[in-house]
Amino acid sequence: MIKLNLPYYLVDVFAEEKLAGNQLAVFHDTEGVSGELMQRIAKEMNLSETTFITAMDHEKHIYRVRIFTKTDELPFAGHPTLGTAYVIQQAFIKKQVDSLTLDLKAGMIPVTFNYKNGEPDVLWMKQLNPEFGEIHPREPVAEFLGLTPEDIDTKWPIQEVSTGVYFYIIPLKTRDAVVRMRLNPDKIIEYSKNTKSNWPLVWCTEPEDSKNHLKVRMITLTGEDPATGSANGCFAGYLAKYRVFGSKKVDVRVEQGAEMNRPSLLYLKSEDKGDEIEVLVGGKCAMVAKGHLV
Repeated sequence: MIKLNLPYYLVDVFAEEKLAGNQLAVFHDTEGVSGELMQRIAKEMNLSETTFITAMDHEKHIYRVRIFTKTDELPFAGHPTLGTAYVIQQAFIKKQVDSLTLDLKAGMIPVTFNYKNGEPDVLWMKQLNPEFGEIHPREPVAEFLGLTPEDIDTKWPIQEVSTGVYFYIIPLKTRDAVVRMRLNPDKIIEYSKNTKSNWPLVWCTEPEDSKNHLKVRMITLTGEDPATGSANGCFAGYLAKYRVFGSKKVDVRVEQGAEMNRPSLLYLKSEDKGDEIEVLVGGKCAMVAKGHLV
């Protein structure tokens, strides 16, 4: 019989309030759990991602973390990075810190903290320098999105971008097109056989809230994601590279998750410095529950 002795925390990420944003389970691995068992635990939690803190260096503020979906381990993912950093500060450091670093399979990812009334406000993660891959024609892309080619905005390219994981970044003309998108599993699997990307981030410049700047959606075969920090990091680099807002510097608020009734808000900052594009993705977190596996 498997016996577990693991504390865990449930946190909402990219959430302006509790019960919004993207859910995350964060475990403190006090038992030296195997990767196989971590995967089984992640499947049991049945969330888009679950993380395991496997080592803590409080002196240097460096924390080794592994990230799992229900089926695979990931080298990097956005909302698990922010959410895990938030849990580390709240549950283990238990005092204000300016920053800490997560040691992920993709590399060292620093997270910085802002505070309001003594509590964490927006957390920021610096993502890796974006890599820009292949540019794609709109006709087959429209097919796997369940849209028409006319729904795709040709002012900007459809391009694969990565800050650790590749995504298709796809501009659509209207909010209506974003809402109408229906991913065709067979067509995207077939199309992606020879690409680095598997999943699309679609976007438009028509947010639902006038205080925000952009609206996005990201859907995979396992369902829609209410907030995707990794894909939005790619998107932040793309916005700076192509001067979508007329400047090499970007500072915007991005909506995601409305179609799931999990409204999320991501803060994106980026700057094209010529030899690299600096990418920062920010969001707020809310602790929802604490538990213990037995």
